[in-house]
Amino acid sequence: MFPVSRICMEDPKAEDSDEEEPSTLNEFGNVHLDKPFSAPGVKRGLSSSSSVHELLECPICTNSMYPPIYQCPNGHTLCSNCKLRVHNQCPTCRHDLGNIRCLALEKVAGSLELPCKHQAMGCLGIFLYYEKLKHEQSCKFRPYNCPYAGSECPITGDTQMIITHLRNDHKVDMHDGCTFNHRYVKANPHEVENATWMLTVFNCFGQHFCLHFEAFVLEMAPVYMAFLRFMGEDDEAKKFCYSLEVGGNGRKLLWQGVPRSIRDGHKKVRNNHDGLIIHRNMALSFSGGNHQELKLRITGRIWKEE
Repeated sequence: MFPVSRICMEDPKAEDSDEEEPSTLNEFGNVHLDKPFSAPGVKRGLSSSSSVHELLECPICTNSMYPPIYQCPNGHTLCSNCKLRVHNQCPTCRHDLGNIRCLALEKVAGSLELPCKHQAMGCLGIFLYYEKLKHEQSCKFRPYNCPYAGSECPITGDTQMIITHLRNDHKVDMHDGCTFNHRYVKANPHEVENATWMLTVFNCFGQHFCLHFEAFVLEMAPVYMAFLRFMGEDDEAKKFCYSLEVGGNGRKLLWQGVPRSIRDGHKKVRNNHDGLIIHRNMALSFSGGNHQELKLRITGRIWKEE
């Protein structure tokens, strides 16, 4: 049986009185209140906003509830998503749920001010309950996804945790410095479908950058692409620039751009063509020989815009 979520607000003077006052049914629905409820105060009977916040936790999925919040005839509440999951039957008392809204709880929520859930990561903001979710979706202190491509890695964390994870679990090469000179070799360059994913992390200007080299099919043509991502927020990424150069046999391609934040997935960067794109035939020309082996040398540097 799922835990019960109910609203019961007590009269603070009840302990000093010998008389029992009858419970009053509030106009917002069958929510048990010992006194008529007035939302703006939110102080009577509930000692703190944290206790109200507990009432706003769905007893089934444990997520915070947002309108519409539903209740059964006995006052047990649940979120709209879980109402569909339980096939319109209260998981606590087995009554049919119907479409009774818990307007009292929705009104209480509108008056709450709560800290961001990323407070432990450094966010000091306090937000109204209905604004909190929107903030948390874009909070700069929210954890980063692992930037390693090709594995759909589920690990998240701050930049230091992600760097440690990349080094220890994905065995990614780590380099200090703002210049790079990398050689990419592939024995069978015609197998673009079996994409090549390579990632190198650079420590530069006290920040960390991810250099990606990937192979994929773009508009029916096999291509290779190199691009840089910044391990931090987009506004910080825009303070830097980088250049990439690839060439051979008297030919050369140059790229200059601004690194993308790792908030942008590598597929988004690829789809925006935001990097050095080398078509396979040109890459093989750079490689020389009989076009049976890919040998690319990519050089470049990172600098800070003044």
